[in-house]
Amino acid sequence: MNDGPPTPVAPADPHGTELRLRHRNPLGNLLRGALIGVVETIPGVSGGTVALVTGIYEELIDSAHHLTAAARRLVTGPQRRQGTLEHLRAVSWILLIPLMIGMMAMVFTVAGPVSRLVESHPETMRALFFGLVLGSVMVPAKLSGGAWRFPEALRFALGALAGFAITSLPTTSLEPSPWIVAPAASIAVSALILPGVSGSFILLSLGLYQPTLQAVDERDIGYIIWFILWACVGLVVVVKLMRHLLARHHRTTMVVLAGVMVGAMRSLWPWQSPTGTLHAPAANWLPMLGIAVAGVLAVQLLVWIEARKITRTSAP
Repeated sequence: MNDGPPTPVAPADPHGTELRLRHRNPLGNLLRGALIGVVETIPGVSGGTVALVTGIYEELIDSAHHLTAAARRLVTGPQRRQGTLEHLRAVSWILLIPLMIGMMAMVFTVAGPVSRLVESHPETMRALFFGLVLGSVMVPAKLSGGAWRFPEALRFALGALAGFAITSLPTTSLEPSPWIVAPAASIAVSALILPGVSGSFILLSLGLYQPTLQAVDERDIGYIIWFILWACVGLVVVVKLMRHLLARHHRTTMVVLAGVMVGAMRSLWPWQSPTGTLHAPAANWLPMLGIAVAGVLAVQLLVWIEARKITRTSAP
C-alpha cells in the first residue's frame, strides 16, 4: 500500500521547519557519530536508533544514497564525471564527515572495554540498554504521524514479531574465515540503517562478536579491511531499499520500525541465560528497574534537546 506520492527524503521535522534542514554543527555531528560508534559495539542496541533519535536518520539515508550513486556512476556511467559530481554535491558532507570520524574513533577506543563490561556485568548493562531502546521507540511512533488505526496497529504487531523472531535466533559458533565474515558483515551493517536491528547482536548470534571486537582491539588490519569492504556492499543494498521506503511509504516504514524495535528488546531482557533463554525477574529487579528507567530518561532528554535545537534553528 502506497502512503502517498513520492516526497523528497529529508530529516523528519515535527516542528514544521523547512524540508531539508541540514545539521550544520560539525561538533554536534561528531558527538552523534561518537554515540553511534559506542552503541555499535553493544549487542541489542542499533546505531540506526541513535540516528533516528538525534534527528539525522533521513538525511543520513539521503547522503548515503548519493554517495553510493556517485560511486556507481563513476564506474558504470553514463556521464561519469558530470553524474558523479552531481551526486557528490548532494551529499551532506558537514554531517557525514564528522559523523564517520566520531564513529570510527569511538569504535576503536571502546570496543575492548565495552566487550569486557558487557561480559562482566551482563544484567546491569542489558537493563540499561533495555531502557535506552524503550525510550527510543517513541521516536518513530511520533514520526509516523500518530493516530494509528487498525492497519497501522497490525503493521506494528508484525514488526514486533519480526524483531522478536530475529533476536530469538539460537547462538551459533562459526569459524571467522573470510567467507564467513563477508556475508556476516553485509548483514550486520543493516544496524546502521535499521533502528531496532543490532549488528552486534547479529554477530553475537553467529559467534563472530568476540572475534570481531578482538580484531578491532588488536588492530588486525586484514580482518578490519575485509569486514569494512563487505559491510559497504551490504550498505549499498540496504540504503537503496530504505530510501525507497522512506520516500514512498514513510508512515508505514516508521510504524514497522517502531514494532521491530519493541520486538528486538527481547535480546535486552536483563535476566537470561548465556544461550538466550529468558528468565523471570530475580531479587535484584528493583535496581535493574531503576537503571532501565534512567535509560528511558536519558533518551528522552536527548530527544528534548534535539527538539529544542530544531525550534531555535527554525525561529525567524
